[in-house]
Amino acid sequence: MKTLKYIFFSAVLLGFTACDSDDDSSTDVEPLPELSAGTANFSTYVSLGNSLTAGFTDSALFIAGQENSFPNILSSKFAMLGGGAFTQPLMNDNLGGIALGGTQLPGASLGPRLIFNGAVPAPITSIIGPAVSSTDLLVNNPTGPFNNMGVPGAASFHLIASGYGNIGNLPAAANPYFVRMTGATPDATIMEMAMAQSPSFVTLWVGANDVLGYALGGASSGAPTPQPTFDFAMSQIMTSLGGVQGVMANIPNITDVPYFTTINHDGLEPSNPDFGPQIPTLNGIFGQLNLVYAFLESQGIPNATERAIVFSETENSSFVIKDESLIDLSAQIAGVLNASPTFPAFVESFGLPAAAAPLVANLLGVTYGQSRQANENDLIVLASSPILGTVNEASVAALMGQGLPLALAGQFSVEGITLPLEDKWIIIPSENDEINMAINGYNGTIQASASAAGFGFVDANSVYQQMASIGYTDGDFTLTGNLVMGGAVSLDGFHPTSRGYALVANEFMKAIDAAYGSNFEASGNLVDIGNYPTNYSPALQ
Repeated sequence: MKTLKYIFFSAVLLGFTACDSDDDSSTDVEPLPELSAGTANFSTYVSLGNSLTAGFTDSALFIAGQENSFPNILSSKFAMLGGGAFTQPLMNDNLGGIALGGTQLPGASLGPRLIFNGAVPAPITSIIGPAVSSTDLLVNNPTGPFNNMGVPGAASFHLIASGYGNIGNLPAAANPYFVRMTGATPDATIMEMAMAQSPSFVTLWVGANDVLGYALGGASSGAPTPQPTFDFAMSQIMTSLGGVQGVMANIPNITDVPYFTTINHDGLEPSNPDFGPQIPTLNGIFGQLNLVYAFLESQGIPNATERAIVFSETENSSFVIKDESLIDLSAQIAGVLNASPTFPAFVESFGLPAAAAPLVANLLGVTYGQSRQANENDLIVLASSPILGTVNEASVAALMGQGLPLALAGQFSVEGITLPLEDKWIIIPSENDEINMAINGYNGTIQASASAAGFGFVDANSVYQQMASIGYTDGDFTLTGNLVMGGAVSLDGFHPTSRGYALVANEFMKAIDAAYGSNFEASGNLVDIGNYPTNYSPALQ
């Protein structure tokens, strides 16, 4: 509705201006200056980076997205100032994903694209049925050289890594997207392939994948690229570029992208018919556990009562999560319950024999030893959406293996309610601090590198911050960071829509104007972001 409002408002203004022009034909419009490159040389433009440079959107790389990549948009403007042809390693379809010998490669970034099914983002295969990408590493790799050297999944150090595009190094040490590009030089680095084209101008946007993979997985495995490693990679990249002209961009904070902000920590609604009626029973069960926390705090364990789990019958309640930064109280919980003379009767209320009390005490200890309810400082990742409030079948099987009946095992296996959400679904404050520290460090290096090389600089971090807060206005459109309806960020919650990439292209042109004296903005040659889509139909395959 917001976009429609702006379109309507613009139309009204145009109509009003036209009427004024008829009444006062003496009003002159000052002509815009002629487009000028300033001191920039766009004759051979090469873009360097990761998925953000490749045109990745809706969790996939596909032809339509690539055609609307920000480098391709820029190249169309550079062509007006002597820029040459701009080639991209186009995929073979608009399905997305990569196959190897007819078998779809596994991995979230290697599968078909997402579509909006009217309710939530969903794989296109949920609409069109099972499908395998026609982009196959053994069948139809494109022929370079490629001006767009954006490789989805590439971290800073991958740009200087030999063998990163060698199919023989799959899956551990090679990237399928780069395998498509290396051709007869499988061990060439991204930088070597870029510099072999003798670029006169480059865009460089790296760093996101040095921390993004860690963040997307809820900071549950791996770690951000160490700062010295990032600094070394950037030094090598900038040395390779020598005296080439260019523009660099920094990376956004995760708190400004919908992958980390769409799901509220207090998403349990009492009006939900699957949850609301269960609240009294749940509070009765957790009430026993809360008494244990109170006892443990009285015995000197700090802040144990802050782990109490209570669900409201009138307001939204927070999901139950596992916080690995908490002291593990598994043994203490089991010990207190086993020592309680009333606990066997509590166990019998579930239809279990009193003799099962030690088993249940241990299970409760293991399950809730590091649990608490989420708060406003926790980030629940978008990928958790399909599992929230569902029964974890693996947990059911494990509990049944311990002797619990099926019904009871199911009751204690509801994700985010009776089964604490795993670390991979949550970014807790300490993890967020670690991620932000890495991003701030990378951004410091990026800006310093741009300054030392005389490059233009795009503060993408500030752009994302503004989109997340008040919205970012470009022409007649205001884009926000809201998933689906915001217009800026695609269905994967991180990568821009094509309209978002058009906005990025405009920011790069503004940075070029500032650094090299061109006048893309002053001459009216920024792109109209309204000409670029915010979504793609499932019919596009």
